[in-house]
Amino acid sequence: MARLIASIFNDVIGPVMRGPSSSHSAASVRIGLLLHDLVGGRPDGVRVTFDKMGSLATTHESQGTDMGLFAGLLGWEADDERLPTAPDVLRRSGTSISIDLAELHDPHPNTYRIELWRGDREHSVVALSTGGGIIELVQIDGTDVSLYGDCHTTLLYVDGDSSISTNSLPAAVHGSDHHQGLVVLRSASVLDHAALEGLNGVTAMRTLRPILPVQSGPDLAVPFNCADDLEIGSDGSDYTLDTYAIQYEQARGGLSEAEVLDQAHRIVEVMRRSVETGLAGTTYSDRILGRQSGRFSEMRQAGNLLGGDLLNRMIEYVTALMEAKSAMEVIVAAPTAGACATFPGALLATAHELDLTDEEVSRGLLAGGLVGVFITNRSSFAAEVGGCQAETGAGAAMAAAALVTMSGATADRALSAASQAIQNVLGLICDPVANRVEAPCLGRNVSGAANALTCANMALAGYDHLIPFDEVIDAHRQVSEMMARELRCTGLGGLAVTPTAQRIELDLNRHRDRPGA
Repeated sequence: MARLIASIFNDVIGPVMRGPSSSHSAASVRIGLLLHDLVGGRPDGVRVTFDKMGSLATTHESQGTDMGLFAGLLGWEADDERLPTAPDVLRRSGTSISIDLAELHDPHPNTYRIELWRGDREHSVVALSTGGGIIELVQIDGTDVSLYGDCHTTLLYVDGDSSISTNSLPAAVHGSDHHQGLVVLRSASVLDHAALEGLNGVTAMRTLRPILPVQSGPDLAVPFNCADDLEIGSDGSDYTLDTYAIQYEQARGGLSEAEVLDQAHRIVEVMRRSVETGLAGTTYSDRILGRQSGRFSEMRQAGNLLGGDLLNRMIEYVTALMEAKSAMEVIVAAPTAGACATFPGALLATAHELDLTDEEVSRGLLAGGLVGVFITNRSSFAAEVGGCQAETGAGAAMAAAALVTMSGATADRALSAASQAIQNVLGLICDPVANRVEAPCLGRNVSGAANALTCANMALAGYDHLIPFDEVIDAHRQVSEMMARELRCTGLGGLAVTPTAQRIELDLNRHRDRPGA
């Protein structure tokens, strides 16, 4: 199966989740949900193995991988308020759990090797978390597959010598992959098992529900894959970027314009509630930074801060969002949880400043989402792949494009702002203190919002971004490939290994290990 075609709502703006990291916390929930379906419920036992040289070896506990995976195995969603309790609940329910490290030389840093069983069902799976909550199952029971959770999936286990004709499959099947001993069927709804039981050589069936909000149908195609494809102005048109974004998501999801805008509005409302939650004050024991947004808000309202009110409102909103995330409150990964505040904080602060309607804000969100699609098509959001330039760099580019769009300027100006924003952060490493996604993540999300604002204003004033957006993203990918492993979200370099950071991590671990903590 070809690489999954990106969706604004699947890959860029979402998932709606709790936890410190989308590629660790939310992605592992999604993997767990698929495995929950594979064995038909909560497993009796699970054995997880991570590559010693991958990012998960050092971060699987502190960044929520264990929590998310076990929640998914329990059938819980990524925004479930019970998420922090998942490891204890799964163990108390009787599931045996083993987490091991081994020298596996896996090519992807976020690789899961999982064995699990329930009754007479036993399965082995290899899965990847590819960034922003997107996952891929690449092997099931020794057979290479490519499953993303983007539709209903039925697995037919067949006798080794048996084969199933495509013509014998139900009409509802819109795609199938045939392997020795395994046939993978894709459909828009659950298939009737009775219609499959009589097929040649079928010995067992498994049904996996979709885990992504936008499903993939037959003959899926989108109108453009990169900025160059837009051919801006070639037909004399003068569109804003949201126009292209709506066209894209309509084609990707088979949606109407009203449905695209409605989904965008629902996401905006979640972001607003997250800001309100952060500003109201949050507490959580296993975090580094306490509440700071409240004091900043008071000083901004009293006029006791330097700078313009829009920038300071952005800082206030970004801080509130990061505090909500660190307290396990609901946030939107946009494009990731580590960078969940740059884009929404800049978007909502600017919407307040310009007194925009809900539809205007939703259109700004979609414009930023399309920039994110172009980024993920040519590079990656995952800090484990490309450092912080991959996360807050993408968030800043998305925010810059959204701000220009909400100002009423055309798509070429929005892409100019996005190009400049990415150029400003090439090479930015990911070095979270104590393996918590808080510091220096807060400052980098704030800097990302400021980067977006300055680049938006420069683009509105006609500054020359010089390097086309697609070429900047190609450079982004190349820098990611050259970046040392220790500087890509492993906790093995940069600020993460300073003496103070090591003391903070030791203190956090002591607190967590104390009875009643």
